[in-house]
Amino acid sequence: VSVQDKDMEGEYRLLELCASINTICGTKCCSMRLVLFLFMKIPYPPKSSVNVCSRVFHENRKINEEQHQNEGGLLKPLIFGGLDGILTAFAIVAGSAGGALDPSVVLILGFSNIFADALSMGVGEFLSSKAENEWILRERERESWEMDNYPEGEIKEMIDIYEEKGMSRDDATIVIETMAKYKDFFVDVMMAEELELSVPEEDHIKESMMEGVIMFCSFATFGAFPLIGYVIIPATMPELGSDALFSCACIVTGVVLFLMGCVKSIFGAVKWYWCGLETLLLGGACAVVAFTIGQYIDNLVASQTSG
Repeated sequence: VSVQDKDMEGEYRLLELCASINTICGTKCCSMRLVLFLFMKIPYPPKSSVNVCSRVFHENRKINEEQHQNEGGLLKPLIFGGLDGILTAFAIVAGSAGGALDPSVVLILGFSNIFADALSMGVGEFLSSKAENEWILRERERESWEMDNYPEGEIKEMIDIYEEKGMSRDDATIVIETMAKYKDFFVDVMMAEELELSVPEEDHIKESMMEGVIMFCSFATFGAFPLIGYVIIPATMPELGSDALFSCACIVTGVVLFLMGCVKSIFGAVKWYWCGLETLLLGGACAVVAFTIGQYIDNLVASQTSG
């Protein structure tokens, strides 16, 4: 990039900074451009500069060191466990508030249910993930047996699949026959293309156990948030009534739901505020249902008792 005037000088400085930061930590160039533009007042260069910056990063990085988000595999138990935990706990709080139950009853029902459900969810996640991985490995063994006994049929199936994806028959034949020379690699490709299954790692039991632990911890941790006010407020401000406790639970739950949605957006392409708002609205809908049912049942029991 040649420096011809002040604008180009700012762009050149930006490229140097982006390339240096990318080489060190693999930060996405577009994000760095935005940060530098907002906080350092460096001119926002055209899209062509992004391509230059990206090329500089890839040329300077070591082989097989391209940065990707590897934490996404644990996103499901983390988000699912957290949402399930906080919504389960808040449903208990909302239902109890709708039924005008004593705060001590809310604590007993809340914490006992949260940790019991967290344990069952963790064990269920481990067993289901382990069973799914074992099924996939069994399917891989079947594909491997078919490759040993009838390779022509498997090769023809893969050529047909690649042809359906847009490749010409000749190109698909060349690609598939080349991959078929390497059996283990080709079997994995068949699993992905033909059965749309991802072969688990050799230590899949350890990964399944990790998913179960994350599910348990996420469920128990986030499930405790709606109940925090029922522990802290009576100890610090005993003059406040049950309505204040429920209001505190609503505020804490809403904030946590929004933050969970924001965290989820890190692993996707949706804006953080939309993810946060989506999670907040869906969680709020669940809470409204729980509160309404609790209030309805309380009124029904009261009317039957009075009658």
